[in-house]
Amino acid sequence: MRTLCSGTLIAEFLIIGFAGLVAMKGDDLSTGTVWAVCGAGMLLSLLLCGLVTRPGGVALGWALQLGLVASGFFVPMMFVVGALFAGLWWSSVHFGRKVDEAKARFAAATEADQPDAV
Repeated sequence: MRTLCSGTLIAEFLIIGFAGLVAMKGDDLSTGTVWAVCGAGMLLSLLLCGLVTRPGGVALGWALQLGLVASGFFVPMMFVVGALFAGLWWSSVHFGRKVDEAKARFAAATEADQPDAV
């Protein structure tokens, strides 16, 4: 699960940065506000790469997804991009868990076939 989720989070890191560049073009927000919010989102996405397998890591990932969708109020295209990444996050978590379960079954079967020789 870690590999799939981390890949999604790294892509989100880039998307948040690009969204910040687009948000700076508008007259509504100051540059400092844009980069404070985008910087926090980018930092969270990087930190979550290491925390995704720990308790609460996936929940924090969902919070980031909600924030990404909510950023559509400032950059309207982010409604679409945020929804796409929320779907990508779901699939990363869902299929990542399936891969982890398959790896565990394979490791158990391999260990049962070849007991440790001391």
